[in-house]
Amino acid sequence: MGKVIALTGYKPFELGIFQISHPAIDYVKIAIKKQLLVLIDEGYDWVLISAQQGVELWGAEVVFELQEQFPELKLAILTPFLNQEEKWKEEQKEYYEMIVSQADFVASISNQPYTSPLQFRNKNRIFLHKSDCLLIVYDEEKEGSPRFLLEAAKKYQEQHGYEIRCIDFYDLQVIIEEEQMNF
Repeated sequence: MGKVIALTGYKPFELGIFQISHPAIDYVKIAIKKQLLVLIDEGYDWVLISAQQGVELWGAEVVFELQEQFPELKLAILTPFLNQEEKWKEEQKEYYEMIVSQADFVASISNQPYTSPLQFRNKNRIFLHKSDCLLIVYDEEKEGSPRFLLEAAKKYQEQHGYEIRCIDFYDLQVIIEEEQMNF
């Protein structure tokens, strides 16, 4: 594996998004794409996600789009445990299956279904060890599930010179304004 970007961020409900085709998703994807283009230019060639709903699956779509221009770009999925999509709505499950079917590498960190929050902590630890950079859609003003990986990444960064790139609400607002001016 070359240089690896761990990509994560909010789940849809943490952003008030409750439909697969919500217009705000496009802005998040544009922000991810802009950052990925910079990182690809810096020699990154793998994107690692755990395939959680929201930013991670939207980011996977961006990777597939970028693969047309950068065929060397690869998507790896490491789920924290088996059958993470088991309790999801049917529409979300189909979307998840579509993403997983196109990934370049897919595995589960734990070979059993969900048993405890430790599986998420373990996933965060492994993501930091397997990647060179964290790209996270997160705003410190609005707490959410990505906070745990970000906190772990900041600690890891102190010892390992790990890179953290954050897309916050200000960045998203700038993209919304730019896109609206382009119409």
